[in-house]
Amino acid sequence: MPINLASIKNELFPGLAAVEGRYKKTTTEWERLFEKRTSKMAVERRTQMAYLPLAREKAEGQSTYYDNAAGERYQYAAVMKEISLGYIITRPAIEDNLYKTEFNPNNLGLTDVFKVTKEIYAANIFNNGTTFDQSVGGDGKALFDSAHPVDGATVANIPSVAVSLNEGPLLAAMTNINNNWVDERNIKIQARAELLAIPTALEPIAIRLLRTTLRPGTADNDVNAILHTTGGLKDYTVNQFFTSNFAWFLKTDRRGLICYERVPFEMDMFVDFDTDNLKVKGRERYVFSYYDWRSVFGSFATN
Repeated sequence: MPINLASIKNELFPGLAAVEGRYKKTTTEWERLFEKRTSKMAVERRTQMAYLPLAREKAEGQSTYYDNAAGERYQYAAVMKEISLGYIITRPAIEDNLYKTEFNPNNLGLTDVFKVTKEIYAANIFNNGTTFDQSVGGDGKALFDSAHPVDGATVANIPSVAVSLNEGPLLAAMTNINNNWVDERNIKIQARAELLAIPTALEPIAIRLLRTTLRPGTADNDVNAILHTTGGLKDYTVNQFFTSNFAWFLKTDRRGLICYERVPFEMDMFVDFDTDNLKVKGRERYVFSYYDWRSVFGSFATN
């Protein structure tokens, strides 16, 4: 049923002091976590390759070892999603509305809700990060897992036991990323944490950990190691769409979180010939996805 005169009955008469209900929705938060790329494909695919192993010692007169195990290991797929929303409003509801500047029938907040929708899809990569997504594929593990397979071993990008955000767990995670992460051939790589991503509830803790030059929570005159260990964390970002109040994440300097934009937001409207109803709709196509677990570390704490 379209928006009609009954839907705006009080806007048909003079004397209203104001028309309320429009709020600022959100700032753009996902861009701090995801790389943005344009796309011309229905599905974007990336392959994770394994390169050469470590060199080997060769005895005098013996043959050089030739490795034949390099090549593709995993494929990651990002399937575009089509997002749309519209509304219908009758011609009399447009004509008789006395408060068009406050309740504009051509703009009922369509752009705002599309922005919020996009933030939710982005945050859900983290919120659902311990559940394997078959459509993405990859190494057969969830984005956050304790056993990502590499040649001859497995590697974790979550702690063995979920830990709450504090100085010790944060430093341990930063050190783990720097010391223990490897490529597909199980060769150590250079990686470090650069951005702490948290829900709103953890911001006071993040401020205490990252906004002091001295060691947080002590009377000692020690330097704050969080700001300097393995290059130090650059900053933190608060995401109000994280569903857990206790889970926290580290974005690393390795690429792997991505947003493919297939069709940017577009809005269209037309008047139906028979009913004179105004139809307004918005549409866009994109997908938030990932192609390398090394881009993030996460602790899904429960308190």
